[in-house]
Amino acid sequence: MHHISDDKDEVISGVNGKRVTFTDVLRVREFRTLWLADAQSSVGDQLARVALSVLVFERTSSALLTAATYSLTFLPAFIGGTLLSPIADRVPRRRVMVACDVVRGVLFAGMALPRMPLLLICLMLCVAMLAEAPFSAAQSALTPCILTEHDYYVVGTGLRSITYQVAQLAGFAGGGVTIAAIGARGGLALDALSFGISGIMIMMGVRARPAAQGSAAEDSRQSFTTGFRLVFTNPKLRTLVMLSWLAGVYVVPEGVAAPYAGKVSQGATGVGLLLASIPFGVAVGTYLFVRWIPAQRRTHWMAPLGLLSGVPLAFCLLTPPLVVSLVLWFLSGLFFCYQVQVVTEFVRAVPDKYRGQATGIAASGLLAVQGVGVLLGGWVASGLGVGWAVGGAGLAGMLLAALLGVLWERARLVGPKFPDDAPDSRTAEAVQPVAEGPEPARRGVRRRLVNAGNQINAGNQQQHRHRA
Repeated sequence: MHHISDDKDEVISGVNGKRVTFTDVLRVREFRTLWLADAQSSVGDQLARVALSVLVFERTSSALLTAATYSLTFLPAFIGGTLLSPIADRVPRRRVMVACDVVRGVLFAGMALPRMPLLLICLMLCVAMLAEAPFSAAQSALTPCILTEHDYYVVGTGLRSITYQVAQLAGFAGGGVTIAAIGARGGLALDALSFGISGIMIMMGVRARPAAQGSAAEDSRQSFTTGFRLVFTNPKLRTLVMLSWLAGVYVVPEGVAAPYAGKVSQGATGVGLLLASIPFGVAVGTYLFVRWIPAQRRTHWMAPLGLLSGVPLAFCLLTPPLVVSLVLWFLSGLFFCYQVQVVTEFVRAVPDKYRGQATGIAASGLLAVQGVGVLLGGWVASGLGVGWAVGGAGLAGMLLAALLGVLWERARLVGPKFPDDAPDSRTAEAVQPVAEGPEPARRGVRRRLVNAGNQINAGNQQQHRHRA
């Protein structure tokens, strides 16, 4: 029997009151396929980033061009998330993911060819990163249709988050060693292979579903701004996006890790340790969050954890020694685990018809605010010192999280409201398994049941009067 919390959308347990575990969600064949495909592809992506940096630096000996090439792995994804994510709603999502894997696999294989001009490599990289946006939008929109029970979806999202953080750690720890062994072109070839494996796995392990928007011709006439109106006129979705975009503040330590390490330690080892401490904390925190915090309490912890994530960084104003700084950065990542609940709440609240576009907008904005945050952090570090950059980011994050906590409580009381010009404002039935069928039909059934109950009561009253 399911136990329902005060928040009527939340299910405390997945099956018969049992706490859902990572093993439970991995028993779902389609999710297991998506997870495995994404995990091996994420490792390939980290190798490719290192390989591109090495390849460009070997050819140009320019730190600026190397950094600019590295930025190309993020900037096109911002543009693509805004303009291309609606494809995930207008075309069957499995088809979108397989097509994007094929495109990226071919492009990275081309980059790995010998004597490929650097300019052409950069152009192919931009196109490959553009294809990342519809893939991610389709994957995020499809997952709640596979993990239909709410707590299964939360745990599944947590597992994907942990896997991504572990892939980052593997990239920091072993990317350089691997590229040194197989070469930059070998790393690019491995990434191309990972995309091919991902496409084959998705084609064979995920069943075909129709497009979320039934009439592509009708939807294509609508402005791409529909997704923006849907997200930013809905208080609940707007607040969730803002909670997610707190990452734009908390990414500052990563952007100034090198000068910070120079302040508190000696050598490049400190940079790697500091960069690894945050994703390690996020991975540990996410596991603890989805494993031990009851489902009905998770939404209440989002803003408090967002605030707590800034507290350790605020102590970095004092630029403590490396060991202390590592603990502080780890704790900041540990509390940042609230993001897994933000993602699940956002996806659940968006109508399935626009889920791909809405998630693409949120992800694109996240990339944008992270870029702005890194730039502002670097500006503060150059003017006031690196301690003020990291500590100031912590203080700013605490203030914003407190404000968003108030807004979130108000949004929860108001409930979901969608703009009139956004059709199909119902929550997807895949995420609400207990309510199937069109809403008018359910109202008609309820009316008939009420009428039948009234007739029965009237008959009972007549029987009582006759007996009297």
